[in-house]
Amino acid sequence: MSPSALFANGSTVNDHFESGLNLSLLGLGVEYPPYRVGPEALETLANRFYPSSSALQKVLSINRFTGIDTRATVGPVDHPLVNQSDAPSIKELDDFFRKEGVRLSVNACKKAIQEWGGRVEDITHVVATTCTNSANPGFDHFVVKELGINRNVEKVLLHGVGCSGGLAAIRTAANLALGSTHRRKPARILVLACEISSLLVRSELDSINEEQQTRIGVCLFSDCASSAILSNGIGDHQATESVYELLGWRHEILADTEQDLGFDVDPSGWKVVLSQRVPLLSAEAVNPAFHKLIQSIPGVHKGDAAPSAADFDWALHPGGSLIITGVEQAMKVSSEHLRASYEIYTKYGNSSSATIISVMNRLREMGNGKEHVVACAFGPGIALEMMILRRRMRGYLQNGKGKPAQNNIQQENGAPSPVTAHENVENGTSDAKEALANGIKAFAANGQPVENGPSKIGSLPIEDLD
Repeated sequence: MSPSALFANGSTVNDHFESGLNLSLLGLGVEYPPYRVGPEALETLANRFYPSSSALQKVLSINRFTGIDTRATVGPVDHPLVNQSDAPSIKELDDFFRKEGVRLSVNACKKAIQEWGGRVEDITHVVATTCTNSANPGFDHFVVKELGINRNVEKVLLHGVGCSGGLAAIRTAANLALGSTHRRKPARILVLACEISSLLVRSELDSINEEQQTRIGVCLFSDCASSAILSNGIGDHQATESVYELLGWRHEILADTEQDLGFDVDPSGWKVVLSQRVPLLSAEAVNPAFHKLIQSIPGVHKGDAAPSAADFDWALHPGGSLIITGVEQAMKVSSEHLRASYEIYTKYGNSSSATIISVMNRLREMGNGKEHVVACAFGPGIALEMMILRRRMRGYLQNGKGKPAQNNIQQENGAPSPVTAHENVENGTSDAKEALANGIKAFAANGQPVENGPSKIGSLPIEDLD
């Protein structure tokens, strides 16, 4: 495509997206670590190392009703790093991430590259993100080295974007790809997100014990790496099938909310910052952002009428139960529209930036649905990321590309789990929704009312976390 054609047909001037962007995701890859732990794991560690207190007992009560059946973790409850006398230091966490985080990332990238079907040497850019490691050089340096990608590949490592990082990385890659299109050059961009949150359990329990804070991030977070290949279409073979086509995106910061959501650095890891306002702020922001984004993409309109939220499937980052149900209610959609978000949440928990690609991957595995998909996530700032995608499920199913690899997931005792990541969604969605509803009802009956809770994290029965 010529530069003049790009700006004539694919202009994003004034947040207006025309057809002709030619941006596609050609492969997705998700790698969860080989262990699953249930709610009892947190209780085991709490009883093993900390005295009983009102704050701890409240957290443990909440932990039983999050709606999460199991969380994917890098080790069992007896993992040495979380069973030493003190919480692991940042150096210990960094040393572990450089090994296990890189390993998870390489495996996720290999899956995305395999589905794409291209050559590693054709990768032109790498856009990566994490909020659970901050060393230099970044973890992406070692992933590139392990994959054998050219040393002159253009790399970008996003920091400070938390749970919105997966979509922020895709948005960044999309803009890089448009720049390459303007230069008449091909772009094959490897997008990567990796988080290891489970090893922060002792740091969070320390704060609960020492400060008597009700911190429930310790009940929700999990570990994952996910990846995607984004192309600008230049040089693609005609037979190349996309998983999703990118039609447009929106990024915005909610005014005066930087104190509501964050991830602070601490000598023993990172600490979640979360106010009571987060679920309501998030739910209120989605509707106007959706309508502004839809107005900027005329290609999704039905004649003169703009589509409604129910005309789309939704790939929502499952930061917590209230964020999912809040968006569901605000947008007047059903749990079926959010089926992939519910399933990933109940089976794996919140893996921060890596989760959204996992949700997008699970959604396409569930079979044909709505032609268009809204992907949405929230991060520190508070930042909202939203993207409109067009699915290409027919080609995916016909040519057999991207057949999901079986995850080697184990229970905390090391035995293979009887539950896989690819069960029938007809059962999974209803079970997930019922579990969330039961959890909220149980806490409402037995827990402390929201209005009596502390002003910071944990004041809601099942909080929505970055």
